[in-house]
Amino acid sequence: MKFIVSLLSNPGILLGTFALIGLLAQKKSGTEVLKGTFKTIIGFLIFSVGASTITGSLQNFNILFQTGFNITGVIASPEAAIALAQTSYGFVVSSTLILGFIMNLFFARITPLKNILFHGGHSLFFAGVLALILKSHGFDDVTAIIVGGSLLGFFSAALPQLCQPFIREITGSDDMAIGHFNMIGYAASGYIGKLFSKHKDKTTEDINFPKWLSFFRDFLMGVSVIMLILFYIATIAAGSEATTEISGSVHWLVYPLVQAFTFAAGMSILMTGVRMFLAEITAAFVSISEKFIPNSKPALDVPTIFPFAPTAVLVGFLSSYAAGLLAILFMASFSFPVVIIPAAHICFFSGGAAGVFGNSTGGWRGAILGSFFVGLLLAFLPAVLYPLYAGMGVEGSTFPNVDYNIVGIFLDWLLGIFS
Repeated sequence: MKFIVSLLSNPGILLGTFALIGLLAQKKSGTEVLKGTFKTIIGFLIFSVGASTITGSLQNFNILFQTGFNITGVIASPEAAIALAQTSYGFVVSSTLILGFIMNLFFARITPLKNILFHGGHSLFFAGVLALILKSHGFDDVTAIIVGGSLLGFFSAALPQLCQPFIREITGSDDMAIGHFNMIGYAASGYIGKLFSKHKDKTTEDINFPKWLSFFRDFLMGVSVIMLILFYIATIAAGSEATTEISGSVHWLVYPLVQAFTFAAGMSILMTGVRMFLAEITAAFVSISEKFIPNSKPALDVPTIFPFAPTAVLVGFLSSYAAGLLAILFMASFSFPVVIIPAAHICFFSGGAAGVFGNSTGGWRGAILGSFFVGLLLAFLPAVLYPLYAGMGVEGSTFPNVDYNIVGIFLDWLLGIFS
């Protein structure tokens, strides 16, 4: 069980296995099979190194920001929430994950929903949400696993379909899908962008910056400058003592400089890995779909679309994070039972992707408004289910993603009626 869970939780190995099957099905030579399989795994691991670097940098930013501006509340971090859920419900969560992957293949085989989701981490978080809700309504372990695994498999196949019209617009092809459980939010961002369809050609990638801001046309330069500004604001607000606690031997005013450039370096690594593994897995997947699950598509993590509109990623991140900060003020002003603090790394990946979707249909206006809307969903939706999670022992953190919460809120409401 531990071996299978570990295997399914490692998307790099999972993608490499599928690449291996696809290459063997094409009757490629042994050298070509090894090359394609290894390049898929290595490319994804390069991507993972970049993602981990970005996440680590943003988590340090979260600490500085919360300390500097004296914000207290629940941190919207699925990594921390799933760790707490695994403590008491590890067997149900893990078994739901395994069954969910099997059911994803089943639904892709027998229905028109031909998407196979490869984001093991997000599947694990969704499995945790389903397990907590079902157990809170008194389901025994076996029933919770069967119901939760079936729901996970169905939504893994179905939700990417919402985004597919926009993926065709973004990538210019229909070879892949998005597998990241904010897909309801991304589709909403795409539809919001359509409100500005007359300005579709005025995209974030064509912004005419003033001459003194022309370096923003270089994505890494733009990221570096924005993150420098954000890190120094948070660091100065936190002060030297609080910053030194996490910076160690690095001077507290040098630390934000290092972290900002570390973030930019992680972004460069991430995009290199995306290009490498995406080329291999797309080619290998053709044979898998033809032989085993006709017309199926790999549903991949959102950074696979970042290279298509990198400036939209930056715009989406800033817009969604601004929405999260405004949500904090609103919740605090109206005495919400819980105040959800947005995690910068969640806003970067989710808000950045929403920016790409909005940009594809409404240019820079769609990118700003679509990602702002997703930022509001990431802030307000988790507040609905947090009391349930807290009652199950998951306190101090929560699951922020849009799909988990919309499905979870509806499931909790439905079970409440029947019970």
